[in-house]
Amino acid sequence: MSDGKLNVLNFADKSIRTLHVSWVAFFITFMLWFSHAPLKPFIVEAFNLSNEQWKALLILNVALTIPARIVVGMMVDKLGPRLVYSFLLMAAAFISWGFAFSQSYEQLAFFRFLSGFIGAGFVIGIRLVGEWFPAKTVGLAEGVYGGWGNFGSAAAAWTLPAVAAYIYGGEDGWRYAIATLGAISLIYSVIFYRIARNTPKGSTYFKPKKTGGLEVSNKRDFWFYIAMNVPMYAALAVLVWKLQAPSVNLLSAMYADVMWAGLAALFIFQTYQIYQVNKEHLHTEAPEHDRYKFKQVAILDWAYFVTFGSELAVVSMLPAFFMETFDLTPIMAGILGGAFAVMNLVARPGGGYLSDKFGRKKTLTILVGGLTIGYLVLSTINSTWMVPFAVIAVMCCSFFVQAGEGAVFAMVPLVKRRMTGQIAGMVGAYGNVGGVTFLTVYSFVDTSTFFMVIAGAAAVCLFLVQFIEEPDGHMHEVLPDGTVQLIEVN
Repeated sequence: MSDGKLNVLNFADKSIRTLHVSWVAFFITFMLWFSHAPLKPFIVEAFNLSNEQWKALLILNVALTIPARIVVGMMVDKLGPRLVYSFLLMAAAFISWGFAFSQSYEQLAFFRFLSGFIGAGFVIGIRLVGEWFPAKTVGLAEGVYGGWGNFGSAAAAWTLPAVAAYIYGGEDGWRYAIATLGAISLIYSVIFYRIARNTPKGSTYFKPKKTGGLEVSNKRDFWFYIAMNVPMYAALAVLVWKLQAPSVNLLSAMYADVMWAGLAALFIFQTYQIYQVNKEHLHTEAPEHDRYKFKQVAILDWAYFVTFGSELAVVSMLPAFFMETFDLTPIMAGILGGAFAVMNLVARPGGGYLSDKFGRKKTLTILVGGLTIGYLVLSTINSTWMVPFAVIAVMCCSFFVQAGEGAVFAMVPLVKRRMTGQIAGMVGAYGNVGGVTFLTVYSFVDTSTFFMVIAGAAAVCLFLVQFIEEPDGHMHEVLPDGTVQLIEVN
């Protein structure tokens, strides 16, 4: 990297090396997180699952990710990404082995629920990459990390069925395919620990003063923060509701009531923890040099709700949409539906690059506006369209969606350095909240209305983005000895 330009092929540059070991870690975790989806025919046959039981596994796969991203974000800020990512990769191996060698549906469901923890790996690299790249290139670097790592889900879809059928074969081929991926994750946890470093040599790794929640600057932001936690618990409550529905029947009414009560208790406990972290600022604002505006975090939350949340939902339904609308074979519909995810390779880095070059607010405005129009166009697709035009419309929309994701995380490391992990965790969790919300809407409406709802949510987000502020040219962080250090961010 030189003159503000990022050369991803310059492996001699330690920052570039860190970027590559980070996105590979993310790539592996996403392959593991979505390893079950492409192996559906094998798993359904092995356990004689109903369609509703399979859908329950899909729900369980994202359930734990919402709170896990919050918790992992706290761990990253406290312990550093090197240790936390290594541990997560190691834990992911054992979780995947548990799923691969499950002998009952209940065991499958349990390990799929734990797999949500694997989906929290994304948060870790956001802090790590943010430590190694300056603001003038951090957007592109975060985009490469997110886009290339996120491609792991597509890689799983393209490789695991072939590995299961042609390399291992037999009725247990799917088990060995997932188990092999788990072994790769375990090996890479050691490689990552040996190569990765939390910061460049000589740099300080800033840590939060307290753990248990984000530090905010005043009483207004405290209540704002509490309110922003409510949608995450609402999404988890919806997931419980889906799992106890008669068509799924994975949870009895009694267990559902227990889980709802547990969510309420957890919300109260988290609110108390946030109070403990921030009680000194409820009557007197934080020192001027240590303040930041929580609205920056809140707007990024909603931006990721619309961008990544809609991607999660659309990727889940797009193959079936193509198959039903154009009377395509399942294989062809799957290939065309995959066009949405493939754009991650270029779109997410592209969004980060545009954010670095033209500014955070302007870029978000353009990209969220673009995806609003994109989803309006998708709502008009029907059987009278030519298939190539439908695919082009999908890919154009997906560019704005995934570039928007890149633009969101181009700004996350610039809000408050010592809490980047927690901020990334909350923003990332809102992406999953969006996925749950839009998929729930999809279960009640037709496809055209579904796309219209996403477009409406994007239009609201476009309005909110107008209140976001460009990061200042610098931020202040407090060293362990109490002295204040000025950090340039532009």
